[in-house]
Amino acid sequence: MATKEAVSEGESAATVVVSFPEDLSSWGRFQVKTRHFQAYLRKTKGRVREGDVWEEFLDVGCCGNTLDVPLCVERVEGGDRMGPDTEIVYEVREACGIEGGWKVQSADGPNEV
Repeated sequence: MATKEAVSEGESAATVVVSFPEDLSSWGRFQVKTRHFQAYLRKTKGRVREGDVWEEFLDVGCCGNTLDVPLCVERVEGGDRMGPDTEIVYEVREACGIEGGWKVQSADGPNEV
């Protein structure tokens, strides 16, 4: 593995370790681990650094509310850019009060005035 000194700016990282909050639902966890979501991250994130926080939208289906999930970059191994072959590894961090779910169809949903 390359050391920080040997890595040139613009080289693709071998691995990016990203954390999500403990209170992300199992459905949300499934979504962030899908191939298409990981492909989206690889295509839309350029330079990556430890400590970066990405607020990413997760769709909760046809009748749910939106869910923005803060993903935190915990470690970057190799280069400093997300690339097409960068492996994305997930870890769980402390809960942050994420609230998502099927509120549109429930009594907790928005009230029209």
